[in-house]
Amino acid sequence: MAELRAQRSHAGEGWRRSLPDREEVIVGRASGLFSVTWDLFVSRRHAKLIHESGKLVVERVPEAANPIYFGGTAQDRFTLNPGQHFVIGETSFTFEDVRPETPGSSRSEDEAPVQTRTISAPELERVPLRNARHQIDVLSRLPQVISGATDDEELYVRVTELLLAGVRRADVAALVAIDCERENSVQVLHWESRAGAMAEFKPSRQLAREAIIKQEQTIVHMWKSDAGDTEIQATQGVEGFDWAYCCPLRGDVCNGWGLYLTGRFDSEAAGTLMAPLEQSELGDDLKFTELVGAILASLRQVQQLERRQSSLGTFFSPAVVRIISNSDPDTALKAREEEVSVLFCDLRGFSRQAEHQAQQLLMLLERVSKALGVMTKSIFDKGGVIADFQGDAALGFWGWPLPMPNKIEQACLAALEIRSLVEASAQRPDHPLAGFQVGIGLATGQAVAGKIGTSGQAKIGVFGPVVNLASRLEGMTKILRAPILVDMKTASAATERLSRDICRSRRLAVVQPYGLDTPLTVAELLPGPAESPLSDDDLRSYEFALDAFVAGQWEKAYDLLHALPARDRGKDFLLGNIIQHNHQPPTGWNGVVTLTSKS
Repeated sequence: MAELRAQRSHAGEGWRRSLPDREEVIVGRASGLFSVTWDLFVSRRHAKLIHESGKLVVERVPEAANPIYFGGTAQDRFTLNPGQHFVIGETSFTFEDVRPETPGSSRSEDEAPVQTRTISAPELERVPLRNARHQIDVLSRLPQVISGATDDEELYVRVTELLLAGVRRADVAALVAIDCERENSVQVLHWESRAGAMAEFKPSRQLAREAIIKQEQTIVHMWKSDAGDTEIQATQGVEGFDWAYCCPLRGDVCNGWGLYLTGRFDSEAAGTLMAPLEQSELGDDLKFTELVGAILASLRQVQQLERRQSSLGTFFSPAVVRIISNSDPDTALKAREEEVSVLFCDLRGFSRQAEHQAQQLLMLLERVSKALGVMTKSIFDKGGVIADFQGDAALGFWGWPLPMPNKIEQACLAALEIRSLVEASAQRPDHPLAGFQVGIGLATGQAVAGKIGTSGQAKIGVFGPVVNLASRLEGMTKILRAPILVDMKTASAATERLSRDICRSRRLAVVQPYGLDTPLTVAELLPGPAESPLSDDDLRSYEFALDAFVAGQWEKAYDLLHALPARDRGKDFLLGNIIQHNHQPPTGWNGVVTLTSKS
């Protein structure tokens, strides 16, 4: 396995990274996993590295401010063999071909400690941080370390580096985890070494299991006598580490994790390592490690809640997210039957513009995304739930997961807002929504709403006849020349509960939808008079015309419809049927127009 080891010439800062094969990596002060944050002489992006066939090719990137030294001279491109190094600023980078484990690099589970000590939380609370300035400075970096990690692997790397920076006596810091599914085996998530190259690190499984699973407290193990017992030292082997401790992390998101640090004695520490915690540097190190563990567990818990809220935010308005985040998600999102109002909104003009912009599909996709954003925002702002996106269409609904007595009003307001925003934007040639229109179908009825799917694949959804009805109404907006069509239950509620200055409705036609057996009275949802070319008198005249049309009095209906403003496209459907049949109702006329297509 190929690795790159970075080591600052002083202060003991550095890291060890595995090198992917045949993949480019960037070394710099702000380059993700291979960042050298401590060295101001390293540019944000300084060197490009590619490992292939046991060699490492290094190339200085054009924006690098300082040279790269290899073999004592500044070079822009060179190749390293294992064991060779290059230097940038105050940092040396060594290319290593790591071989199987060297003797003495770790302790096995079978090596029993000479001494062991369990450290309780109350003991650590009494310990003052004697080296507080340095360790608090290191702790202050932890929130940024966690939030800045792009994935778990980078998080493991950053935490172990921070542990080494804070516990100066440790030679190795590791993040370990107990795998309960594999007989409580100990997994090393990541480890970092301060000293020379080490092929592999294996922690004491006995120590890790005891601290994380059995005691759930920090435990210290010593394999070398602090009393200078040369016989014990000889039997245990001074090539290995002399001491180690493991601090378990608490909380669901870090369950089974532990911070593991190990090192060797020096002449000053050997006699004091197991002294009272208040009198030894061990107390400082243990307290620091416990604090790192507590902060890490807490911040990961917050991150998990944020991710959960973020995922909920894909479907729910912020107000709904705040409420259901404080409850059990499985209960709150459980599928159940409710009366809901369903809105189906489709973007018109996409197919035509896709044909004209065949060479600019990404730009067109961006425009469609903005249109879907308008739909989503309006649905969320009115307390709705996003159930699905289907190409250039959005499906939203109201009435779940929380009771919503005003669901119909809110759904109608969302539909009117979407229509208004898209129509206003469509008139501006420089706007992303220029040339687009919308068709909206809105219906109210019983449906099953909630988390639908299997344990491994689920989504928030709604299904039932009312969903199909909303979709059919949206399709009929093309035939009936009306931007928003609703069923009569929705229309009646909107008329009764909303001010006519904001929302109005009119019966538009009685139709037999294509493929359905039951006739349907379809209504149009309209804004208030200030936002529409139709007055309240116009709507009443249309209702009289519709009654005459249904009753077979087509000449009367024709005259009433012709008296309406020319901009009323909704009247065109009835006029078209009257003209098509030469002003005479067909034989057996029952007032219902049969539709020959869905849209």
